[in-house]
Amino acid sequence: MELKSWTYEEFPEFSGKIEDAKTIKTSGEDIGVRYLPDVLYADVDGTELHLQILQPYTHNHPEKKYPCIVWVQGSAWMQQDVKGNLPMYSRLAARGYVVAIVQYRHSGIAAFPAQIQDAKNAIRYMRKYAEEYGVDSDSILVGGDSSGGHTAVFCGIVKDNDELDHNLFPGVSAEVKGVIDYYGAVSLMYEDGFPSTVDHHLPDSPEGMLMGHVNLRENKELCQKGSAECYITPELQMAPTLILHGTKDRTVNTYESVQLYEKMKSCGKQVELYLLEGADHGGAEFWTEDVCRLVDEFAQDCMKVESNR
Repeated sequence: MELKSWTYEEFPEFSGKIEDAKTIKTSGEDIGVRYLPDVLYADVDGTELHLQILQPYTHNHPEKKYPCIVWVQGSAWMQQDVKGNLPMYSRLAARGYVVAIVQYRHSGIAAFPAQIQDAKNAIRYMRKYAEEYGVDSDSILVGGDSSGGHTAVFCGIVKDNDELDHNLFPGVSAEVKGVIDYYGAVSLMYEDGFPSTVDHHLPDSPEGMLMGHVNLRENKELCQKGSAECYITPELQMAPTLILHGTKDRTVNTYESVQLYEKMKSCGKQVELYLLEGADHGGAEFWTEDVCRLVDEFAQDCMKVESNR
């Protein structure tokens, strides 16, 4: 065979007949997933923040642009394990989404709203560098689980240049087409909001640390500041929202998602709630083929229509 720089089209295909060998036809449309680790997206006062990026690709369409889901890994607002759930997130990437998992400043070094600011800047980073990562910059959603669900919902609430925002990419928007909330710790308003937290609302509880290592039992105003439903009004512009929560969640009371859903509905927002019967706080139930298809269909619908304002 001649030694040259073959193009794929020029390269001669093997056509020999091998006894008992079987041929499997391929289409070139199958989606593979590349992993881009530890992509620096921001440096905030000396704290470097990274993304774990899962990038889909196909043989037939190497230059294709994909929608992007910026995903916030939950951690009770403490230091995250941003790589632990990559196999689960790859199930969404394999459906044709660039998935960027966000590292935020945890509550040990920065209080609310630092986590929302970081996630919004991660969205801006993916939009600014959309070409580099094969992203359709007009088709970005935000999602998250547990404390990451709290952060994702606030990304849908907090607007560019809001007092809770801190834009590191001037001129780049953090607006999203949709919000995906997996069993989010979206409210600090309830005494039984976190059933397994013994020191609930005290300064060393997850929520107390989030709000500045304070006693939230004595500060209702800070509870309201950190609770998503307290921001929902008929006038608020918010992207369509998908909420999923297990009915036996021992970490974040299912009622938090129910309350957010009811508040959004009463204010005329576009929102869907799915309760996973018997599911606890996370687990394989949230990453089945059926649930991933549900998320995919929701995302596709978000990109077809304008958000319900």
